[in-house]
Amino acid sequence: MQANLAEFLGTALLILLGNGVVANVVLKETKGHGSGWIVICAGWGFAVFVAVACVGEISGAHINPAVT
Repeated sequence: MQANLAEFLGTALLILLGNGVVANVVLKETKGHGSGWIVICAGWGFAVFVAVACVGEISGAHINPAVT
């Protein structure tokens, strides 16, 4: 896999997971509604971890296709 494609996938994972946890906290009728900022921070931290773990060996895990 090329570094550019790996960075794109890492960035996509980061945004998907990070925005997903924010949507879960903010949107009504979800299980995480109103759970607060600590869940959002933990979710974004987990999103960064997953993105770096997935593409770190391939591209250095800048998680920014413009850098690579």
